[in-house]
Amino acid sequence: MKTYHIWTTGCQMNKADSERLGSALDQMGLAPTKSKEEADVVVLNTCVVRQNAENKAVGTVTSLKPQKEANPEKVIAIMGCMVGPKTDSLKTRFPYVDVFMRPQQYDPLIDFLADKLKIDPEGCIGPLTAAPSIATFIPIIHGCDKFCSFCIIPYRRGREKSREISDVVHETERLVSRGVREVTLLGQNVDSYGHDLPGKVNLADLLEAVNEVKGLNRIRFLTSHPNDMEDRIIEAVANLPKVCEQINLPFQAGDNEILKNMRRGYTREEYKNLVYKIRDKVPDISLSTDLIVGFCGETDGQFDNTLDMIREIKFDKVHSAAYSTRTGTIADRQMVDNVPGQVKKDRLKKINTEQEKIVTEINSKLKGQTQEILIEGEKEGKWFGRNRNDKLVFVNDASAQVGKLLNVQIEETSPWYLKGSAVQLI
Repeated sequence: MKTYHIWTTGCQMNKADSERLGSALDQMGLAPTKSKEEADVVVLNTCVVRQNAENKAVGTVTSLKPQKEANPEKVIAIMGCMVGPKTDSLKTRFPYVDVFMRPQQYDPLIDFLADKLKIDPEGCIGPLTAAPSIATFIPIIHGCDKFCSFCIIPYRRGREKSREISDVVHETERLVSRGVREVTLLGQNVDSYGHDLPGKVNLADLLEAVNEVKGLNRIRFLTSHPNDMEDRIIEAVANLPKVCEQINLPFQAGDNEILKNMRRGYTREEYKNLVYKIRDKVPDISLSTDLIVGFCGETDGQFDNTLDMIREIKFDKVHSAAYSTRTGTIADRQMVDNVPGQVKKDRLKKINTEQEKIVTEINSKLKGQTQEILIEGEKEGKWFGRNRNDKLVFVNDASAQVGKLLNVQIEETSPWYLKGSAVQLI
């Protein structure tokens, strides 16, 4: 047993979980490989937040059955939100899978492999941190207490639990010592960080502490909930030099009745007022959002209210998805998914078409401006990185290096990326 492959789909939290599991497997003496077919250990880190994500996960698990039959020593593990508190049905459905792990649950696989390898995991595995890269995710709070009617996450990831500030700071320091220059603090509801810790701690306190880490250039955080976006958090974005001017603020729907049925806990008016407050305190903020079309009972008029929100607020990025019923959620138990599939597709197309127009206009205003870019890598002979607003920028500069900050004059814009030339090394 020499190699492993971790297949990851879903949210940034899943990516962070995969990175931490990879760290453990590295320490156990296994080497990563890009091929599921060649790997001795295959881990599928799954997402079931929407039906298409679950279908993708199921298809991938099923595709591994012939490989297991041909090589019984091959280890197959499933982790992530596909795995709930009870695994009996999964074991019956996928009898060739060796290990099932809930989100953030690494020990079942570690113990399984340790037994096979005849090693003591406590003796060879240290702290589980992400592999060194320029920009890295750090989970700071797990779970969610909101129980939105459409969402399966609280049932799979459990209730909210925050990490201590000192723990997060220490991990950040370790990552910076390994070359990391940007961290994104993660949570299903990141703005509720600290409510379960002593001393009335919140996300602003954590941002202030991480901002003091020497050698770190940038801090981001996601995903936010409108009800927990306190003034101190907004002020931290405005005032802390390392915190980037970027907030992901899902509104999910632009109609008050739909929002009530979703159990979101705010109105469209309250959401818009929050946006105005943020833009007043942070004028150069980049706002992204998540929304669902075709939720139970959504009429054409209610969808139009969502489209109007897109047009009025003008987000830098919109993550849109068609509603799909998740078994066990409040919506599954109490509502009917009665919007036809074609209608959902048509509404998604309208959202995406409108958003492309909006972001084309937003990005066009950046032409001629100088932006701070953190270089993350090289693709097809072009260096690339992101500005503080999280926009992808390709840079014309042969001397650029991964991890360097450059001032780049933007020369070309599009809805999906920017291009420019370096004018100064920071």
